[in-house]
Amino acid sequence: MGIEGTFFLILLALGGGAFLGSYIRRRMDETHLGSAEQLAAQIVENAKKDAETLRKEAELQAKDTVLKAKSDWEAEARELRKELQGQERRLIQREENLDRKDLALEERDKDMHTRNKELVRQEASVQKREAQAQDLVQRKTAELEQMAGMTSEDARQQLIESMQSQARHDAARSIKQIEDEARETADKKGKEILSLAIQRYAGDYVAEKTVSVVPLPSDEMKGRIIGREGRNIRAIEAAAGIDLIIDDTPEAVIISGFNPVRREVARIALEKLVTDGRIHPARIEEIVKKAEEDVNQSIRESGEQATFDVGVHGIHPEVVKLVGRLKYRTSYGQNILKHSLEVAFLCGVMAAELGINIKQAKRAGLLHDLGKAVDHEVEGSHAMIGAELARKYGESPEIVHAIAAHHEEEKPSTILAVLVQAADALSGARPGARREMLETYVKRLQELEQIGTSFEGVDSCYAIQAGREVRVMVSSDKVSDAQSHVLARDIANKIEAEMTYPGQIKVNVIRETRAVGYAK
Repeated sequence: MGIEGTFFLILLALGGGAFLGSYIRRRMDETHLGSAEQLAAQIVENAKKDAETLRKEAELQAKDTVLKAKSDWEAEARELRKELQGQERRLIQREENLDRKDLALEERDKDMHTRNKELVRQEASVQKREAQAQDLVQRKTAELEQMAGMTSEDARQQLIESMQSQARHDAARSIKQIEDEARETADKKGKEILSLAIQRYAGDYVAEKTVSVVPLPSDEMKGRIIGREGRNIRAIEAAAGIDLIIDDTPEAVIISGFNPVRREVARIALEKLVTDGRIHPARIEEIVKKAEEDVNQSIRESGEQATFDVGVHGIHPEVVKLVGRLKYRTSYGQNILKHSLEVAFLCGVMAAELGINIKQAKRAGLLHDLGKAVDHEVEGSHAMIGAELARKYGESPEIVHAIAAHHEEEKPSTILAVLVQAADALSGARPGARREMLETYVKRLQELEQIGTSFEGVDSCYAIQAGREVRVMVSSDKVSDAQSHVLARDIANKIEAEMTYPGQIKVNVIRETRAVGYAK
């Protein structure tokens, strides 16, 4: 076979292969297309089945919802019918009640109408009878006036005047008789009570002094009390506020001062210093402070003893202290604590005779001069100060009134107040009880101290040497050395302008600076 044949065969083979490939490819495409159509048909069929299933489920759910809604509506309708039936029953009951009330009101109205008619009838009958009675009274009055020859008004006036005149006469006679009997009886009874009270009370005569004497173991002690250049004696006088007199009196030192509390403090302090033997300014101040504490304790004990002696209890502790302070207070030379005890006993005796409360009378007598314990610190009369203190510390209104009225600051309105007045007068008027000169002297010294302390910068002021000297202690940080001279002149000028006194008064202003150190 030649080249052409070979080439032809090759072309033939190539053409047959291409035909065969095309045929095979077409068959494969037909096979695939048939499978896809079957799959699509199957999918459509499944979708129809699913749609039918969903439709049926939706129909079932819709039926369930409708049935549930219908059931709820029927239940709600049943509840609403029940509620309407209940309201209907209540309305029927209310209507029945209103009907019954209406019937009751109609019956009451009928009853009221009947009663009203009866009242109108009775009122007419009463008015008729009143008219008849008034007519009868007028006829009888006219007959009486005609028989007496005067009108009823004239007769009434004459009767009133006659009764008033007789009543005045009888009242005046009775009052005169009562007053005479009361005057005679009261005067006699009062004298009996007062004389009995004076007889039954045995009180000591009072003799107050303005000096105290402190015994010394030897005259050598006087030099130690004076100290180097007089520093010890100056320290004692400055701390205690008294005047210490050291003279030729053997083995004795005299303490001078008008204030008995200061004298007592100075006496106790000096006795302790003499016993101890250590006498110097620092020790002196310490001992004086301890002596003041001792005196305060003594004041408290004196108050307690006074209440025990009188037999009164339940007094406030502050009032007891004030009573104790009266131990160091005098009036016209009379010790006020002894005077108060005396007044308390006299009140008790007179109260027993009159048959009134004895303990209350003693209580009022003991507390009647309570204000004198602080009258140098508080403005006002001691009676009103004492009444205010008693009221403050819980005393009864009767006690307060008796204290306030014992010097007529208030008008006595109770028997207790009159008793306290009488007992106070008895205690002060008996022979030897008071001395006018001492009281005047003490008041003058108190005025001197008050004038001294009225200036700014003054710490303390003491009247010594029987009122011939005023010792003024000033604060070193408030008053300078130059100002102290001016202060002394000002105090002297005020004393000259406001006081009356014999001789002359020395004003001594003391200013000192102290430095303190401690060795440890």
